[in-house]
Amino acid sequence: MRFCGPLPRQRLRGSDIAPLLPNGRSRAIPVTAEREKRRARRAPSEQPPPGAATFPGAGAGSARQFRHGTKASLPRGGTAAGFLQTEVQWYTSGLSGPPGAGKSTFIECFGKMLTERGHKVSVLAVDPSSSTSGGSLLGDKTRMTELSRDMNAYIRPSPTRGTLGGVTRTTNEAILLCEGGGYDVVLVETVGVGQSEFAVADMVDMFILLLPPAGGDELQGIKRGIIEMADLVAVNKADGDLIVPARRIQAEYVSAMKLLRKRSKVWRPKVMRISAKTGEGISDMWDKMTEFRDLMLTSGELIAKRRKQQKVWMWNLIQENMLEHFRSHLAVKDKIPLLEEKVLSGVLSPGLAADLLLKAFKDGL
Repeated sequence: MRFCGPLPRQRLRGSDIAPLLPNGRSRAIPVTAEREKRRARRAPSEQPPPGAATFPGAGAGSARQFRHGTKASLPRGGTAAGFLQTEVQWYTSGLSGPPGAGKSTFIECFGKMLTERGHKVSVLAVDPSSSTSGGSLLGDKTRMTELSRDMNAYIRPSPTRGTLGGVTRTTNEAILLCEGGGYDVVLVETVGVGQSEFAVADMVDMFILLLPPAGGDELQGIKRGIIEMADLVAVNKADGDLIVPARRIQAEYVSAMKLLRKRSKVWRPKVMRISAKTGEGISDMWDKMTEFRDLMLTSGELIAKRRKQQKVWMWNLIQENMLEHFRSHLAVKDKIPLLEEKVLSGVLSPGLAADLLLKAFKDGL
């Protein structure tokens, strides 16, 4: 049977549309089950590997675009993660540090070095959202002028939108998309950190802490909970008049790291000096990162770490979704404004109001 004119979109494939007829009308052939089987046998490499995660709408066309690292396909590529290989083919690093440590300058210098060596680099930069207006500056891409023009680099700034931990809720999914897009090095830059904003450590292979030369003594370093999560500490801006302070802070943090509990059997956190301005120490830092990856991969700790991170992220999503479900539940939805007003007026304590809402929620289940 021959069909003329357009058919429903879901029934057509690009290779099934015949050339235009002399009268200008297109001729389309309906897709049959036998033709689909023949196409699958001819292109087995376009099928997702066994055990790989799949997403609704995943197709061979999107997989092809992501494997070639098409920049335009990343923002709308909700299917790339379905074609991730089960073996380790990429490397993710989280980068944190206080404001003014030179994170953006370091990423541009570091990223340019990697692209010149043939790597494909993806940068997921996170900016804090204003608690007053809700807006975010998203200025990291503007700072990285050279790297943003590099065809082998992809920069995606994102606002936190009130999410705690220095990252956004969708950062983990964005990492998967970049990995599926063929970017073998993924850098996640978080907002300026305090003592608890290091959620990025639960979604990357290696956590790097970037410090300015005037970062405080070793006691101040231990007080920051973030120092315990760092796999590599880099003292930036070690150039000019800051070389001596950088050496001093490096020595103090080396002694501070010795007091911390060892988290890996094969790796002990390193402290080194770098200068993103002059490029000194950047190549040595990449050598340390590859050494960390090789040791962790050989020992099996890297695979175990990734599996544990997936479990942590699952519970994080459950907590967020449960709060949304609680707020929208019929048993408490109408009571929340009333109890909030009583708490504001001082009639009820916050703890008693929370107990009343929880009890109403349990009774309504």
